[in-house]
Amino acid sequence: MLARRRRLALLTTTAAATAALLGAGVVTAIGANAAAGCRVAYALGGQWNGGFTANVSVTNLGDPVNGWTLTWAFPDSNQRVSQGWNASFSQSGAQVTATNASYNGGLGTNASAGFGFNGTFSSANPSPTSFSLNGTACTGSVTGPSNPTTPPTNPTTPPTNPPAGPAQTGLVGWATQGGGTTGGGGAAATTVTSSSALTSAMAGTNAAVIRVSGTISCSGMLRVGSNKTILGNSGATIAGCGLNVSEASNVIIRNLNFRGWNDDAINVQYSTRVWIDHNSLTGGFDGAIDIKRASDFVTVSWNRIFGHDKSMLLGHSDDNAGEDVGHLRVSYHHNWFDGTGQRHPRVRFGNPVHVYNNFYGGVTSYGVASTEGAGVLVEGNYFENTEDPFHLGEGDSGPGSLVARNNHFVGSGSGQTGGSVASIPYSYTLDSAANVKSIVTGGAGAGRITV
Repeated sequence: MLARRRRLALLTTTAAATAALLGAGVVTAIGANAAAGCRVAYALGGQWNGGFTANVSVTNLGDPVNGWTLTWAFPDSNQRVSQGWNASFSQSGAQVTATNASYNGGLGTNASAGFGFNGTFSSANPSPTSFSLNGTACTGSVTGPSNPTTPPTNPTTPPTNPPAGPAQTGLVGWATQGGGTTGGGGAAATTVTSSSALTSAMAGTNAAVIRVSGTISCSGMLRVGSNKTILGNSGATIAGCGLNVSEASNVIIRNLNFRGWNDDAINVQYSTRVWIDHNSLTGGFDGAIDIKRASDFVTVSWNRIFGHDKSMLLGHSDDNAGEDVGHLRVSYHHNWFDGTGQRHPRVRFGNPVHVYNNFYGGVTSYGVASTEGAGVLVEGNYFENTEDPFHLGEGDSGPGSLVARNNHFVGSGSGQTGGSVASIPYSYTLDSAANVKSIVTGGAGAGRITV
């Protein structure tokens, strides 16, 4: 009942918060203490036909404030906010209002708040150039107008991540077990640029290394066969569809951007020995990375999910114990959950499931949920502005066990634990939780490794 009551409270809060954020930002103070100045950074996280993602950081240069409202006008009246995170928003014509969420309204001097949104446009997508916070124009200085920050206009290939930092590249975790995961091994690489060529290259069980180049537009789910390595060249993107690893083994998926999928971005079912690494995923319909139906020996590492609600599901149904008990052993490490909603992961049956060294930044609903007898070790993670970092039970699913140790909390709840978890059978290096934010934001997502 405790987990269920907490969940209801979170849903009430999140309904207001994800009503949305809008964002491109500027910050000002509230009430009688209006801030004397502020600075904003607005950057596109991705753009495609008729859609885009924007990420915003606002810095308060004046007196501390407790609550903020940001307003601006889009240059084109057809630009609209469709989904936001880490703020709530409203829009009338081109005019947009973004208001702080419950957990990020307080801004001390030189403190920053980050938020973002998905939007739509018709013919053009110029960036807004002027903002006001609590009715005061943001100029980038405390004393008056001087060099306000002006976002770039119509970038064609905006960055999807902050500047690169050091990143581990080797396989660790559950995908090293059961014989290990090598994908296509040393097979000669084939480069594909269309959905038909990609589908053909991924078929069958022959060993293959497949390089994706450019943007592949598609719909539905493309089937991945056994013994495949799928690598993205620089900027490689799969738009509108996802990859279905079904009844396969020994599969590697790395360095790809996924956006706007209409089912799941990556689905793993009835499959073993799978490594999903260094991908960026945003703005899809259902799960970003879902693993289910007796799948086993999987590592999910160094991925960034942003502008999306349902991140990672492990075990699809409370009624599937017959297939799932004794399986669904997955390692989740060094992933960046960037203002996402829920399922980070949501676990059924798997034991032990290892969730370590991930960064949870502004998660709006909940972090980790252990349900239906699962055993989850939550270790060495960094939780920032995440009210419900982990709990037992979820929705109609009964509780599992969850052990938490060596985690770091900033502006977050303390989480709920209980029970015991089976021992981890593989060796791994645990980064200090206090350093995880900088490590993960410096290395997670597509474009952070050489492949």
